[in-house]
Amino acid sequence: MSPNWKLILQIFLTFLKIGPITFGGGYAMIPMIEREVVIKRKWLQNREVADIFAIAGSAPGAIAINSAVFIGYRIAKIKGAFAALFGVLLPTFLIVILLSITFIYVKGNPIIEAAFQGIRPAVVALIAFAGYKIGRTALYDKTTIVTSILTIAALFYLNIHPVLIILIGIVTGIVLVKVKNSLGIATKLEKESDIKHKKDFFNVNSIRR
Repeated sequence: MSPNWKLILQIFLTFLKIGPITFGGGYAMIPMIEREVVIKRKWLQNREVADIFAIAGSAPGAIAINSAVFIGYRIAKIKGAFAALFGVLLPTFLIVILLSITFIYVKGNPIIEAAFQGIRPAVVALIAFAGYKIGRTALYDKTTIVTSILTIAALFYLNIHPVLIILIGIVTGIVLVKVKNSLGIATKLEKESDIKHKKDFFNVNSIRR
């Protein structure tokens, strides 16, 4: 097997493993993806994965699928994107079919209900941890912190659709940058430690194999 196809297989198997062992899906998968991709495989760095999660969360569709495709592409371009996509989808597809068949038999089972009582708060903790990890990269000055606080307030009290929140965030960011530039105020678009990693964000040759 050529080194390239070996990498593709590793991507597929990595995401094949992530899917079925991450209850809650979506944002709950972020810590597991980070552990496998950054810590264990060393394919990407923390800041790169944080950028991918931010993009995946803004794009239409499930964040787990979007993240898998972006990460797969970052590692091995189109082949890597498809490998990650099939890897993350296959176990979920099979598990959902199995649950659909067996649900009628386990519904109301006290053991199953007790298990979910423990799973639900654990999923909340995973999502909170994922938010913290992304926040360390995304919140880097007063403007981003205030924007985040206002967004949380809008979601809680104004019942605004999340897509509209994202669009408002885009417009707000563009307007703030233009206003600062017109006033001669230096605009900080990201953490200084992250800037040098942006130029080769989609440069596959930078991946450590």
